[in-house]
Amino acid sequence: MTIEILEKELKDNKINSLYLLYGEELFLLESNLKRIKAIFGECIKGINYILIDEQNVQEIISDIETPSFGYEKKLIIARNTGLFKKEAKKKASDNSKIKDKLTQYINENIKIINESVVLVFVEEEADTKSELYQTIEKNGVVCKFDFQKPIQIEQRIKAICNGYKVQIDSQTIKYFIECCGTNMQDLINEIRKLIEYAGENGTIKKEDIDKLSIKKLESVIFDLTDDLGKKDLSSALQVLQNLIYAKEPLAKILITLYNHFKKIYITKMALNTNKDLASSLNLKPNQVFLTTKYKVQSKYFNESDLRSILQELCDLDYNFKNGKIDLQVGLETILCRYCS
Repeated sequence: MTIEILEKELKDNKINSLYLLYGEELFLLESNLKRIKAIFGECIKGINYILIDEQNVQEIISDIETPSFGYEKKLIIARNTGLFKKEAKKKASDNSKIKDKLTQYINENIKIINESVVLVFVEEEADTKSELYQTIEKNGVVCKFDFQKPIQIEQRIKAICNGYKVQIDSQTIKYFIECCGTNMQDLINEIRKLIEYAGENGTIKKEDIDKLSIKKLESVIFDLTDDLGKKDLSSALQVLQNLIYAKEPLAKILITLYNHFKKIYITKMALNTNKDLASSLNLKPNQVFLTTKYKVQSKYFNESDLRSILQELCDLDYNFKNGKIDLQVGLETILCRYCS
């Protein structure tokens, strides 16, 4: 089941008896889990509300069978139980035994589960080939929460703004995502500030994002690289100073800068050899929009420049760790040397 279908069912107050929710997009996963709890109704821990984890997962069948005294159904949330992790074929474990027993129990007692329990598994990952996974998929709902693609994020941001009667156009949303990343929790926090600032019937503009939003370090590094590419030393140094004033660790700035220029170098190589850029950069589906920015920035530098910058960053790391140079001075020196 897709995230959108699950959200529609929950919006219509339709609740199933068996769920497996897993994946990387934790904000949307937790939001849907809260919705399930809200639809379920009053939760009294130990009576009609049971929490299970890896430490007490062996009690899960017993918890399913124990009556929810005074209540029609019981809500059981089993979080990070380890039952859905892929295991080596020859490796037998306690989890394997519990997994097999639970798979058999669900298959044989699904009617009892439907009548008396809402059982929700919440996992970071899940082996789709495991019998337990396939049993839940057959008898209940399985939903994988992948990171949202930019178009999906755009739709969600637009819907939130519409809900507060605030206008924002597609280009501004794209810029917002470029600045603030693709993590839904971060985006929700930032868009709320912008909505409050714009006010009802107001419009969120690009300059509002520059003024109010907390830009991701990776986004700021793109700005710094643009300045370097244009040989604008003053702006490049100002971006670096702003990062330092924002208390970004200098070591983190160095590592991020190195990784960024490494990706620009990979972009240069991929374009020269007609290789797929997204796969060369190992981008996730929600990051593919960055290929355009990397292509633009790769035009600022030749291969020799990029190799030189990468080597200088490596040398700076070595000399800093050996007490030969201050990290801030070293970063400023590299920027000055390239722009000179």
